[in-house]
This record gives sequence, C-alpha cells and structure tokens, in this order.
Amino acid sequence: MKLIYHLAFLLVGVSACSGSAQEVTLIDGGTSTYSIVVPAEPTNLEQRSATVLQDYIKRATGMQLAIVNEPRKTTANAIYVGNTKKEGILVPGRLPDESYRLQMMGNDLVICGGSGRGLIYGVYAFIEKYIGARKFADVPAVVPGLKKLKIPADMKDESRPLFVYRETYYPALRDVEYLEWHRLQQFEDLWGLWGHSYNKLVPVGTYFKAHPEYYALVKGVRQGTQLCLSNEEVFNITVAELRKRMAANPDALYWSVSPNDDIGWCECGQCKAADDEQGTHAGSLIKFVNRVAKQFPDKRITTLAYGYTHRAPKSLEPGDNVYIFLSNIDAYRDKPLAQEGTAATFRNDVKQWGALTKNLFVWDYITQFTNYLAPFPNFLTLQPNMQYYKENGIKGVFAQGSGDTYGEWAELRCYLEARLLNNEKADVKELTGEFLQGYYGPAAKFLLQYIGQLHGNMEDSKRKLDIYGNPVNEWNSYLAPEKLNAYSEILEAAAAAVETKPIYAERVARVWLPLEYTVLQQTRFYGIEKYGVFEKDSKGVWTIKSGLKEKVARFVADCKKAKVTELSEGGIGPDAYKAEWDAIFAAGVTPSIATGAAVTLKYPFVPEYPAKGTRTLTDGTPGYNDFSYNWLGFYGTDMVATIDMGAARNMTGVKMHFLDDPRHWIFLPSKIVVEVSDDGATYRPYATIATPADEEHYAVAVTPFMAEGKTKARFVRVTATNIPALPAWRHRENKKPMIACDEIYVQ
Repeated sequence: MKLIYHLAFLLVGVSACSGSAQEVTLIDGGTSTYSIVVPAEPTNLEQRSATVLQDYIKRATGMQLAIVNEPRKTTANAIYVGNTKKEGILVPGRLPDESYRLQMMGNDLVICGGSGRGLIYGVYAFIEKYIGARKFADVPAVVPGLKKLKIPADMKDESRPLFVYRETYYPALRDVEYLEWHRLQQFEDLWGLWGHSYNKLVPVGTYFKAHPEYYALVKGVRQGTQLCLSNEEVFNITVAELRKRMAANPDALYWSVSPNDDIGWCECGQCKAADDEQGTHAGSLIKFVNRVAKQFPDKRITTLAYGYTHRAPKSLEPGDNVYIFLSNIDAYRDKPLAQEGTAATFRNDVKQWGALTKNLFVWDYITQFTNYLAPFPNFLTLQPNMQYYKENGIKGVFAQGSGDTYGEWAELRCYLEARLLNNEKADVKELTGEFLQGYYGPAAKFLLQYIGQLHGNMEDSKRKLDIYGNPVNEWNSYLAPEKLNAYSEILEAAAAAVETKPIYAERVARVWLPLEYTVLQQTRFYGIEKYGVFEKDSKGVWTIKSGLKEKVARFVADCKKAKVTELSEGGIGPDAYKAEWDAIFAAGVTPSIATGAAVTLKYPFVPEYPAKGTRTLTDGTPGYNDFSYNWLGFYGTDMVATIDMGAARNMTGVKMHFLDDPRHWIFLPSKIVVEVSDDGATYRPYATIATPADEEHYAVAVTPFMAEGKTKARFVRVTATNIPALPAWRHRENKKPMIACDEIYVQ
C-alpha cells in the first residue's frame, strides 16, 4: 500500500531566532530599548498594524512596547511600522501591491508594505516567523511564551503574492485575522458582482414577459436560460446596471459578466455566427464582454469559461481589463491535474486561453459538493495542482471548499491551501505535521495515521475521486465496512489521547463526523441487509436496528455543534436530515414476494452509478431523493427488467418507484408496461400504466406507480419506456434522457 505520508510524526518547533551568529535582542527578561513607531499621521491600517504587533509581543513576552508617532522617539531603538521616514530610506520607490518587507537597519527593525494589505501581511509574517505564533483556524492564535525576543542582525525578508487573487473557501475566512495572517482574500471584498451574473444584470423576472428577444433562442423558442448577446438592448441594460452597481460600490475591483449556471445558449443568427467564427460558444461571450469592458476601463470585468463556454476562441483576444475564470469542474481528484486523464480538456483550455490572455484565473474544487462531510482523500493533489497553476501563468485561484458550512478536514485543508497559495513549494508534510500537533495536540499522531491509511486505501482501490461522488458508491472499496471499522479504531485512539483536554477533544470529534456520516448513508443503502436500517426480531418482524435512532440523533447534535449548516451544496441541514431519517423509520419495510429475486436486464444500466447492480431492483431498499445511489439508471435506453421469483407465486400488484429529477436529466418514463409469465418465454399482459405529462419543473421527487390485479406467475417483466428526446427546456448537446428505478415490489 502506498501511504500519503511516510514521514515520522513531526513536532515542528519554530524559534524566534534564525540561528544567525549575530542577533539583535528586542526584549530580554521584561526589559527593552524598543518602541513601535508609526508615521506622524498614520492611516487606519498603519495604526492597526502597530497595535496588532504590540499585542502579540505582549502575549509572547509579557511586555508592552509603547506606540509613538514620528518624529517622537522615546527609546534608543525602534520598530518602524508603515510609511515612516525609515521606509523612505529603505524603499526609495514603492513596494509591489500587497507585498511586504521586514528588514534591520542597524538596530532598528523596519516593517513596510505595498498597497492593499501588504503592511498587515508583513506584521503577521514577523509574528509567525520571529515570535513563533501560529494561526491554525478561526480560533485564537497559539503564542509561545518567550523570555527573550531576538532576530538576526542581518534580517531581510521580502515577499510578494504568488497570485493576485487567493481564496480558499472555508468557514475560517469569516475570521478577519485568519485572512490577513495567511494573506488570503474573499470574493465578497473584491467583487461587486460575483459568479453567474446574467440573471442579475438582466433579470428574467423583470424583462422576459415583455421582451423575450433579450434571451436565448433555443431550438427556435426564446427561453430565459441565457442572454441573447447580440441584442443591443441587452448590452445597454447590462452597462446601465453595472454603472448603477459600481456607483453604489466604488471600491469593488472585479465585476462579473458571466453566463447563468445553466445550458441553453443563444442560437440566433448573430450569436451563432460569432460562435461559428471562433469555433466556440465563448465567441459571442467574449465579443460581448469586451464591449462591456471598454465602458469601464478602470474596472476588471470577469467572465466564466465554464460549461458550454470553456473552450477558448480561435483568435478573439479578451480585452486588457477582461479576466477569464476557467473552471476545472469535470476533472477527477485522485490524481494531480497535470496527470489526470479527465483533466485533459482543462489542460488544453489553459493552454488555449493562455495564448490569448495573461489574465487567467482558475476556479478550483477541493471538496465533494454532493456530500461536504464525506471522506475526500485529495491531499496528495493540493500541492502539484498549485504548482501546475503557477507554472502555467495562472494569476488567481479560487479554491472552493465547503464555503460557510463545516466540511471534512475543513481546518487542515484550508490551512494547507492557504500556505500553498503563498508558496507552491512549501513543505506540505512539515506543514501537515505542524498543524496536527498544534491543533489536535496528543491526538496528532493518530490523525496522521488515519490520513495515511485513508489515502493509501483510496490509491489501492484505483477508484476515481469525484467532486460529485457519494460515500455510498465506495461501499465495496476504500469506504467498505471493514475499512470504516479500521479507521474508527484509529480515531478512537485519537479521542482517548485527548479525553481530558476538552478543546482538543471537541476538535477530534469533528474529525469523526465524516465517518459517522458515511456509516449512516451506507446504512440507508444496505436497507434490510447486513449493516442496514432494519433487522428482524425473534418473531421475524422487521424492526429498526438497535441504537440507530440514537446514533442519528447524536450525529445531528454533533453536526450542529460543529456548525454544519448544509450537508451538500445548496442542500439540507442537520434538522432536515433527521427528518429524512424519521420518515425512513416511519415507513418501515415494504413487503414484497420478489425480495432477493434474480433480475435480468435487456439493456445495461448506467455504469457510473452501479448501486448493487441488478439486485438493486429487488433488494427491498428504496432510493430516496439521491440519484447517485440505490437507483439503476438507463441512459437513452428503456428499462426492460425481468424478475424471476423462482416459482409461481400468487400476486395482487406490482409497485415501483421512478425518480423525477430534470436538473440531472432524469425523467419519468413515457409509459410503463407490466407483463407476467409462467415459463419466462411466453408473457401475457398484466397492466399498462400512464405517466404524467412532461412539463417544465426542477423539483426532485420519488414517484410511485402501482399496477393491480390478481394472478399467479413466476416471472414479472417491467418495461419502462424512456422519453424519445430531451424536452426543449432541458435540451443540451450530447445529452440524452435517463430513467431511474430503485425497486420493483411484487405483492
């Protein structure tokens, strides 16, 4: 087995000294010849930076240095913070944006920064490097006690950002100090308009009824999916709306003019001509965005190379103030992007867009969006991916994690990404060891073992790591029950190591959540089987497995304590999750004389979501609202399923569920025909079931269908006919309709 971390556990100590032969002592045993000097009229940032430095020096040494304004100098030596006269001597010009410099001038220390937050970045760099403090998460920093504070006499430390935009999207970003300590940014601070923005600029609810021509012509019909970018009024409305928003938010640097998170691009003559000329749907997009950008030369206009606009134009260059936000959403995450086969398109996009513009950002994905709490062993890819971005001239990175809700390893993943966004060559093994020791204390060595074992098992399984995956899909690989038990034993040891240390114990409890979630999700999947929801009592009656209700309640309580607000992107929270479980408990087990019966299929099911294979249809377990497990999907084909009950049985009805989930191109069948047979060769009609008319909607529903009638038969054949083509309101090139069935009950 390959393990991610072969290192011995690291106990990384950071000294306030660099080991230089000559050092300058700032504080010694409660005495100092230093004060903190700021300009005569300091800015708010300069005053705050000086106060932060003063506070951390006091926390570490117990001594509070005075803050004084130039030209006063109350001590023999000084720490100069901000645009002081010392900085003018040290830096005759100006430092690059957001950069900082720490440097000794004789016995004086000068801390200065470029525009933006460069100065406060420099202060926190000093606090970390020379005081030895650490800010691991959105909790108070860990500060060592120092009798002496020393720095090298020849110290000169200068740093500038690796990327102009740096964000790792996790709850820690709510902490302003965490942001500044790790030199991170938030799109809320920089963007006046973020992400998918067509519907914000030209809202469908405002304009579509009176002016359908403002919107995309899709298969000959105007639809509110995207904008018609060749319509002059769309351009005028967009510019006017941006101008209004910019006046209300003049400090915002970036403004997004980007397609909605949907399909249905415009096929009108002018839009199509622009796309055809450039060989991509980004042709009409960049033509439009360039026009908009020329109206605002002092702003940066961003747009998304995502979905149908991912491919770069042949020759149309984005304007100088246009920034392309390129997504790598389709790539698996078990291998670095430079090697992963499914990232080949992304790599080509980077190359092609990079030939047209130097203003290229990447929208990266570092969590499982369908299950924020699911184990997602991608630590091996974080550093090589960041190195790939740097090597290929990427200017900014948005690393999307679980956002404002807690997700698996949120603190560690955010910390590592933050470090790599500032230094792609950082020692990740050392950083991981340092973090685990500092944040989890005595549990650290066990947690390192857990990380290693999880990653090793994933590697050995050869499974793909999908940001839209599901822990249930790994029920027979690296998240198989026996593997989960082994992980749990490690975490039990971790918990035991910190059981008398409440802060560490609470943090270790959060590490447990992904395993608890996986067990519960798989419990649903197993249903009436081993590890499932229900078990038979001594009288043969199905009952809820002992302790399961309590386990669900405990998990929900732990989620709330960990500030889990949603379990997936835009998904339900802990209370709604408990409500789902209450419904499962209340529904109990649906009786079926076909439970466990053999199933044969005329057409294969979708291999990406295999569930339990053909036995999914007779395993006695429903599929609930999630198409990715315990449903068999049939993509572009009919479902023709034959159940062999082994012997002729008296029956009164056939019940089945089909999933209705148009957002994922899953539709109810156009017709359902049920037939029965005694010999498996000759079939007689049993029932034909009508299905609802196909109308535009996006709600997800499990739809039951029932055929009734007394008969006796051994074989039951269900033919569910797929709709012939996608409806116009969900049309997408190279997509076909899918039907999905979770269970066929014979009663």
